[in-house]
Amino acid sequence: MSALSRTAFSMLDLVAVREGGSVADALAIALKTARRAEALGFKRYWLAEHHNMEGIASSATAVLVGYVAGGTQRIRVGSGGVMLPNHAPLVVAEAFGTLAELYPGRIDLGLGRAPGTDPATMRALRRDRTESVEDFPADVLELQRLLAPPAPGQRLIATPGAGTQVPIWLLGSSLFSAQLAAERGLPYAFASHFAPRLLLQAIELYRARFRPSATLAAPYVTIGVPMIAAPTDAEAQFLASSTYQRVLGILTGQRGKLRPPVEGFMQRLQPQERAAIADFLAIAVIGGPDTVRQGLESLVEQTGADELMFVSDVFDPALRLRSLEIAAQVRAAPLAAA
Repeated sequence: MSALSRTAFSMLDLVAVREGGSVADALAIALKTARRAEALGFKRYWLAEHHNMEGIASSATAVLVGYVAGGTQRIRVGSGGVMLPNHAPLVVAEAFGTLAELYPGRIDLGLGRAPGTDPATMRALRRDRTESVEDFPADVLELQRLLAPPAPGQRLIATPGAGTQVPIWLLGSSLFSAQLAAERGLPYAFASHFAPRLLLQAIELYRARFRPSATLAAPYVTIGVPMIAAPTDAEAQFLASSTYQRVLGILTGQRGKLRPPVEGFMQRLQPQERAAIADFLAIAVIGGPDTVRQGLESLVEQTGADELMFVSDVFDPALRLRSLEIAAQVRAAPLAAA
């Protein structure tokens, strides 16, 4: 059995609103995608928190986790992640504690230390208190306490939440969260789907400093992977032009809805624009079955990742499902795919 065959596959969804589509359409597509991922044997389906961004419908992350968990049966569902500076830990513990009671054994709580939005929106979220990233370790510790069984004399108890022990993950794109996850003995997810530069360094730091905990005996690493698969390399590159347009919009501050693919999009750009998109998507795996197999195998070999979490921004929802299907086939029979 190859290393790729032993690697778990999962999905991260920003719940993109497509050009010409509505938020309701985006939510329905997310649920349909989660159901297909479950049928394909994916391990988990995470939803990302973003605010005040046209084209992204995942701002009420806990609500969406419940929506997807309620529409599926086995797949783990969680946040990838909740941006903790935006929320009081008690509110997060109660929300995810409620989800854990509704869907026992299926809820994950991924936490990020960035606000995931602009300063004005961050102030609107917290109103009378502006949380800083320096508060993140203390907030994580408070969440761990609130989700654990109550200690004798504990005055603040999350109800629901206490005793649910919802698995906490730390997410990051730098070395800070890698070190904190190692110190706390928590699973770690690196956001290499948009910030791959420190991927190998962060994983090495996490593994080197990992301290076993009551919840995790050994390091566990998930990496974000932009992935688009199609029957041929040429079609995959064409479909990926939707992703390239999205990334260019992020880099230029012109975010919008997910756009249809455009033939020859990259060739129309200036060299510096192409270089910036390539840097953003440095570990992307885009191509036909053999290209996808080689790309995923190379990532697993380089990183030793326990789990690959795909981000797949394909405009046509049916072709997005096909992309996941091809990836699942490649993992199930990597030699046959070649």
